[in-house]
Amino acid sequence: MMLIEETAPAAGALPVALLREHLQLGSGFQIGEDSAETMALSGFLRAAIAAIEARTGKVLLTRRFRMQLDDWRDRLGQTLPLAPVQVVNDIRIDDGRGTVTTLSPEGWRLLPDGQRPMLLPTGIILPHVPRRGMVTITFTAGFGESWDQVPADLAQAVLMLAARYYEDRSLEGSRSAMPFGVSALIERWRQVRTLAGRGNREAR
Repeated sequence: MMLIEETAPAAGALPVALLREHLQLGSGFQIGEDSAETMALSGFLRAAIAAIEARTGKVLLTRRFRMQLDDWRDRLGQTLPLAPVQVVNDIRIDDGRGTVTTLSPEGWRLLPDGQRPMLLPTGIILPHVPRRGMVTITFTAGFGESWDQVPADLAQAVLMLAARYYEDRSLEGSRSAMPFGVSALIERWRQVRTLAGRGNREAR
């Protein structure tokens, strides 16, 4: 499986002001609101968001992803690796010889789920993928486009982790360990993830 992030959170959606306030109240830092500092804080927030999304499989701010598979994991239903999925934009099958077919939305449906959203066929099974072919699924996932739509515990975990990155920015390897408070906040969102990898190909 290959998962590609096609869009990134808008700079205006990042809680830079909240992080600045968090640092001032928690550590006594007086942070100037200049463009260089804002860019640095945005970088720490993006790093914290990425770390928490990697641990939980949850997308905090809405964006579009492209997943490429060499075959369905299960033709009765394909699990998507991230949640919550808002919409499946399109599905395309490349036969490996230059022909790409866009599947009709009438042939599949999204089964929303907070942990394991699935792509299900409206018929019996999902369409055949040729042996040397590939299926590409483009979907949009995330809790929302603005920070106030992110669940409170995940939002707080991001601020805490970004603050830790800021405070430890001069230390080597400071981003390798997840602080206990952050781990506690995200624990209920974690799951044993079913990877959307190669399925059992039929003999063809």
